[in-house]
Amino acid sequence: MHTDITCTAEEALKKLKDGNARYLSASKSEGDISLPLREKTCANGQQPYAIIISCSDSRVIPESIFSAGIGELFVIRLAGNVIDNHQLGSIEYAAEHLGSRLILVMGHNHCGAVDAAINHDPEGYIKFITDEIGKAIGDETDDYKACCLNVRHSMKMIEESLEIQQEEEHGLRVCGALYHLEDGRVEFLQ
Repeated sequence: MHTDITCTAEEALKKLKDGNARYLSASKSEGDISLPLREKTCANGQQPYAIIISCSDSRVIPESIFSAGIGELFVIRLAGNVIDNHQLGSIEYAAEHLGSRLILVMGHNHCGAVDAAINHDPEGYIKFITDEIGKAIGDETDDYKACCLNVRHSMKMIEESLEIQQEEEHGLRVCGALYHLEDGRVEFLQ
Protein backbone atom coordinates (compact mmCIF):
# COMPACT_ATOMS: atom_id res chain seq x y z
CA MET A 1 0.00 0.00 0.00
CA HIS A 2 1.51 3.29 -1.07
CA THR A 3 0.27 6.56 0.33
CA ASP A 4 0.51 10.04 -1.09
CA ILE A 5 3.90 11.62 -0.63
CA THR A 6 4.23 14.25 2.06
CA CYS A 7 6.68 16.35 0.04
CA THR A 8 9.55 15.72 -2.34
CA ALA A 9 12.98 14.75 -1.07
CA GLU A 10 14.33 18.17 -2.08
CA GLU A 11 11.56 19.98 -0.17
CA ALA A 12 12.20 17.79 2.88
CA LEU A 13 15.94 18.49 2.76
CA LYS A 14 15.26 22.24 2.64
CA LYS A 15 12.94 21.91 5.69
CA LEU A 16 15.70 20.09 7.59
CA LYS A 17 18.33 22.70 6.71
CA ASP A 18 15.99 25.58 7.60
CA GLY A 19 15.05 23.87 10.86
CA ASN A 20 18.68 23.39 11.84
CA ALA A 21 19.37 27.06 11.07
CA ARG A 22 16.59 28.04 13.52
CA TYR A 23 17.92 25.56 16.11
CA LEU A 24 21.40 27.11 16.07
CA SER A 25 20.06 30.33 17.59
CA ALA A 26 17.27 28.85 19.73
CA SER A 27 17.38 28.41 23.49
CA LYS A 28 14.28 26.18 23.62
CA SER A 29 12.84 23.58 21.28
CA GLU A 30 10.71 25.25 18.62
CA GLY A 31 8.71 22.25 17.36
CA ASP A 32 4.94 22.25 17.73
CA ILE A 33 3.93 19.81 20.48
CA SER A 34 0.57 21.46 21.24
CA LEU A 35 -2.57 19.65 22.37
CA PRO A 36 -4.44 20.55 19.15
CA LEU A 37 -1.66 19.00 17.07
CA ARG A 38 -1.61 15.88 19.27
CA GLU A 39 -5.35 15.52 18.80
CA LYS A 40 -5.10 16.12 15.05
CA THR A 41 -2.33 13.56 14.49
CA CYS A 42 -4.12 11.06 16.71
CA ALA A 43 -7.30 11.39 14.66
CA ASN A 44 -5.71 11.74 11.20
CA GLY A 45 -2.40 9.88 11.51
CA GLN A 46 1.12 11.01 10.87
CA GLN A 47 2.70 12.38 7.71
CA PRO A 48 6.39 12.84 8.47
CA TYR A 49 8.28 14.72 5.78
CA ALA A 50 11.58 12.90 6.50
CA ILE A 51 12.96 9.69 7.93
CA ILE A 52 15.92 10.26 10.25
CA ILE A 53 18.28 7.47 11.33
CA SER A 54 20.40 8.76 14.17
CA CYS A 55 22.44 7.63 17.12
CA SER A 56 20.76 6.98 20.46
CA ASP A 57 23.13 9.45 22.15
CA SER A 58 21.07 11.56 24.57
CA ARG A 59 22.70 14.73 23.21
CA VAL A 60 21.39 14.06 19.70
CA ILE A 61 17.67 14.91 19.55
CA PRO A 62 16.55 15.04 15.90
CA GLU A 63 13.22 16.76 16.58
CA SER A 64 15.01 19.59 18.37
CA ILE A 65 17.97 19.72 15.99
CA PHE A 66 15.59 20.30 13.07
CA SER A 67 13.05 22.43 14.98
CA ALA A 68 10.37 19.82 14.28
CA GLY A 69 7.23 18.99 16.17
CA ILE A 70 4.83 16.08 16.51
CA GLY A 71 4.29 14.16 13.29
CA GLU A 72 7.02 15.88 11.25
CA LEU A 73 9.91 13.38 11.50
CA PHE A 74 9.98 9.59 11.54
CA VAL A 75 12.99 8.97 13.81
CA ILE A 76 14.87 5.69 14.14
CA ARG A 77 17.56 5.75 16.81
CA LEU A 78 20.23 3.16 17.46
CA ALA A 79 23.69 3.44 19.00
CA GLY A 80 26.15 4.20 16.22
CA ASN A 81 23.28 4.75 13.72
CA VAL A 82 23.95 1.29 12.28
CA ILE A 83 21.50 -0.40 9.92
CA ASP A 84 20.06 -3.89 10.07
CA ASN A 85 16.80 -5.50 8.95
CA HIS A 86 14.81 -3.88 11.77
CA GLN A 87 15.82 -0.39 10.70
CA LEU A 88 15.26 -1.24 7.03
CA GLY A 89 11.74 -2.42 7.88
CA SER A 90 11.03 0.83 9.70
CA ILE A 91 12.38 2.87 6.77
CA GLU A 92 10.30 0.84 4.34
CA TYR A 93 7.17 1.42 6.45
CA ALA A 94 7.68 5.20 6.61
CA ALA A 95 8.39 5.44 2.88
CA GLU A 96 5.58 3.16 1.68
CA HIS A 97 2.83 3.88 4.19
CA LEU A 98 3.53 7.40 5.41
CA GLY A 99 4.80 9.00 2.20
CA SER A 100 8.23 10.13 3.40
CA ARG A 101 10.65 10.63 0.49
CA LEU A 102 13.86 11.66 2.27
CA ILE A 103 15.98 9.29 4.33
CA LEU A 104 18.69 11.05 6.34
CA VAL A 105 21.39 9.05 8.12
CA MET A 106 22.78 11.41 10.76
CA GLY A 107 25.83 10.46 12.76
CA HIS A 108 27.60 12.77 15.17
CA ASN A 109 31.14 13.62 16.17
CA HIS A 110 32.57 12.22 19.40
CA CYS A 111 30.36 9.13 19.02
CA GLY A 112 30.94 6.60 21.81
CA ALA A 113 30.04 3.67 19.57
CA VAL A 114 32.56 4.76 16.92
CA ASP A 115 35.17 5.30 19.64
CA ALA A 116 34.47 1.80 20.98
CA ALA A 117 34.96 0.35 17.49
CA ILE A 118 38.29 2.19 17.12
CA ASN A 119 39.78 1.82 20.60
CA HIS A 120 38.11 -1.09 22.38
CA ASP A 121 36.95 -4.64 21.88
CA PRO A 122 33.60 -4.68 23.68
CA GLU A 123 31.80 -7.84 24.71
CA GLY A 124 28.13 -8.72 24.85
CA TYR A 125 25.54 -7.26 22.55
CA ILE A 126 27.50 -4.05 22.06
CA LYS A 127 29.87 -6.10 19.91
CA PHE A 128 27.15 -6.40 17.23
CA ILE A 129 27.17 -2.62 16.93
CA THR A 130 30.94 -2.12 17.04
CA ASP A 131 31.54 -4.95 14.57
CA GLU A 132 29.22 -3.25 12.07
CA ILE A 133 30.97 0.08 12.63
CA GLY A 134 34.31 -1.69 12.22
CA LYS A 135 33.21 -2.88 8.76
CA ALA A 136 32.37 0.73 7.89
CA ILE A 137 35.55 2.40 9.11
CA GLY A 138 38.22 -0.21 8.46
CA ASP A 139 41.55 1.01 9.91
CA GLU A 140 40.48 4.67 10.22
CA THR A 141 41.36 6.12 13.64
CA ASP A 142 40.45 9.78 13.12
CA ASP A 143 37.13 10.42 14.93
CA TYR A 144 35.67 12.77 12.32
CA LYS A 145 36.64 10.63 9.34
CA ALA A 146 35.44 7.45 11.05
CA CYS A 147 32.06 9.01 11.90
CA CYS A 148 31.64 10.10 8.26
CA LEU A 149 32.62 6.65 6.97
CA ASN A 150 30.10 5.08 9.33
CA VAL A 151 27.30 7.35 8.00
CA ARG A 152 28.25 6.56 4.40
CA HIS A 153 28.24 2.82 5.15
CA SER A 154 24.69 3.02 6.55
CA MET A 155 23.61 5.07 3.52
CA LYS A 156 25.03 2.41 1.19
CA MET A 157 23.24 -0.36 3.07
CA ILE A 158 19.93 1.49 2.71
CA GLU A 159 20.52 2.23 -0.96
CA GLU A 160 21.40 -1.38 -1.73
CA SER A 161 18.58 -2.85 0.32
CA LEU A 162 15.67 -0.70 -0.81
CA GLU A 163 14.58 0.39 -4.24
CA ILE A 164 15.91 3.92 -4.08
CA GLN A 165 15.08 6.02 -7.12
CA GLN A 166 17.19 9.11 -6.55
CA GLU A 167 16.70 10.66 -9.97
CA GLU A 168 12.92 10.52 -10.03
CA GLU A 169 11.14 13.64 -8.73
CA HIS A 170 9.01 11.64 -6.31
CA GLY A 171 11.53 8.89 -5.62
CA LEU A 172 13.27 8.19 -2.36
CA ARG A 173 16.54 9.95 -1.65
CA VAL A 174 19.18 8.94 0.88
CA CYS A 175 21.37 11.67 2.38
CA GLY A 176 24.02 11.70 5.06
CA ALA A 177 24.85 14.21 7.75
CA LEU A 178 27.07 14.69 10.76
CA TYR A 179 25.80 16.52 13.84
CA HIS A 180 28.41 18.56 15.69
CA LEU A 181 27.89 18.21 19.45
CA GLU A 182 29.83 21.36 20.34
CA ASP A 183 27.63 23.83 18.45
CA GLY A 184 24.54 22.02 17.12
CA ARG A 185 25.44 22.44 13.46
CA VAL A 186 24.40 19.71 11.03
CA GLU A 187 26.92 19.16 8.26
CA PHE A 188 25.24 17.61 5.24
CA LEU A 189 27.63 15.20 3.52
CA GLN A 190 27.94 15.14 -0.26
